[in-house]
Amino acid sequence: MIMRLSKILLFISLLWFLTSCNKDFLNRSPQSDISSADYWQSTNDLKLYANNYYNTMLPSYTNYFDVGYFGEDANEGSDNMIGQAYNTGLNGETVVPSSGGGWNWSQLRDLNYFMANYQRVNAPWSQVKQYVGETLFFRSMFYFNMLKFFGDLPWITQSLTVTDTSNLYGVRLPRHNVVDSILNDLDSAISYLPSRGSSEPFRVDKQVAMLFESRVALYEGTWEKYHQGDPFGAPGHQGTAFLEKAAAVSEALINSGVQSLDNVGVEDGYWKLFNQTDYSNSNEIMLWRKYDVSAGVATHWYLYVPIGLEYGITKNLVDDYLCTDGKPISISSLYKGDDSLDLLAANRDPRLGQTIYLPGDPITTNKPNGAPNVLFQIPDFQNSAHPPTGYELFKGMDPDYSQQSTDFSTQALIYFRYAECLLNFAEAKAELGIITQSDLDKSINLLRARVNMPPLELNDIPFDPHWEFPNLSPIINEVRRERRVELACEGFRHDDIMRWAAAGKLIVGQTPLGAKMNQWASLVPSTTLSQYPVNAQGYIDPYKNISQMAGGYHFDVNRDYLLPIPLNQLTLNPKIKQNPGW
Repeated sequence: MIMRLSKILLFISLLWFLTSCNKDFLNRSPQSDISSADYWQSTNDLKLYANNYYNTMLPSYTNYFDVGYFGEDANEGSDNMIGQAYNTGLNGETVVPSSGGGWNWSQLRDLNYFMANYQRVNAPWSQVKQYVGETLFFRSMFYFNMLKFFGDLPWITQSLTVTDTSNLYGVRLPRHNVVDSILNDLDSAISYLPSRGSSEPFRVDKQVAMLFESRVALYEGTWEKYHQGDPFGAPGHQGTAFLEKAAAVSEALINSGVQSLDNVGVEDGYWKLFNQTDYSNSNEIMLWRKYDVSAGVATHWYLYVPIGLEYGITKNLVDDYLCTDGKPISISSLYKGDDSLDLLAANRDPRLGQTIYLPGDPITTNKPNGAPNVLFQIPDFQNSAHPPTGYELFKGMDPDYSQQSTDFSTQALIYFRYAECLLNFAEAKAELGIITQSDLDKSINLLRARVNMPPLELNDIPFDPHWEFPNLSPIINEVRRERRVELACEGFRHDDIMRWAAAGKLIVGQTPLGAKMNQWASLVPSTTLSQYPVNAQGYIDPYKNISQMAGGYHFDVNRDYLLPIPLNQLTLNPKIKQNPGW
């Protein structure tokens, strides 16, 4: 059976390759239909076909330098985290590609091929619908990713043949219509997929699809709201219907009682959530990838965690964590400044100290022969993989020697967790202007309670003179802060900045900074210190001597919210128009 599936997928891939060196059906002439007489015989065929989605459409730790989603805030570009090299996309250096550039539709063809053939299996719908639901879920994921890159898109659900020229060379549908179709697919997926507990482990279930639907609806609802009047908006739409959808589906998931938060009342419970090898008994982690050395499926994640990963947390993110009285550092009497890491984290939201390394935090524990634990003291500035800001990522770190001494690590990779649902719900309600204290108590305040932070009181929000969005309501500012803190370094921040149309405020002209370098002056050789430029206030300024970053990021708000369509597509299909500003 596996051999048959492999032959089919290989045959499809070879035919696409022979037709064009770019495996993309929108890049070339229509092709003949592909069929297989010996496949589509049983529900196991459907399952094997669907298994392929999990390997090709979900991320993994793929090589020595891939640290998974913990590095995505830097890789995608945000104000949370940076790499040793500056992000060229944030700096406005993207160019129109001649081909490629992310405009790749091969995954969609795989998905639509399934939808065109699954009915050939002679089996009851009850045995088939799960795999149809999974396919619709992953088709939604494919289209959502493309939407974030390019905006308006061709919407294609057919398995195309040589006669389908109208679909192959059609127009891009407005993004509002694309999202409508994505949500329709997800509604169907939700109705077809089994609930948690009834589903097979490591497969998408009803609750995962509900969470993802809330993500898509919130993204587009806020995009349409905040991009009104700019070149990237959805004329005639303000996002209200999508925000209502996000609120409704996330509340339905909350009220179902199927999911809940882990590690409530557990010391360092937030940190412990992200460094496990097995989430089989988790109520919060909804979909994850398991690694097993004996099965030949493992990672090299452990190699780079103890030495900095080449990523650094920014001062901007660190400053956003509240003090333990629930007040921002700008007005709290509990704030002790940032002259040292210990002072920085004193009296602060515990999630700060569970996200960045502090002196005394474990690097390696449970060493053999009773050897002492290795504890963090200062960043490893002399290592080539040093954190460029001095604030080193602790979140996701498993210090156990067994994860650092073998050829491979088996730390699990998280895809979806329930905390996002709580944040999506609160934000959608806040954006609609209908959030209540009860809404906060069943969402954000649960997240705060896990780390013993005071609850957010709707009628008593401390004023922050440094709110990132002073033109918006206090509750929207605080909901956004909570989202940033809870989901820090999990790959959400770039999308948030884009959908809020906030690059003009948060990115343009901004220079990412780090810690005060002087705190390590007596512990680091002067030759090393001199390699870390600082600004006038003594904060590490990693890109200070890079000419391209003079004056901060050069993101173009009239162009860079979307990627350009590759030039060959404009030639192949004159109906496709270039994105604004390109």
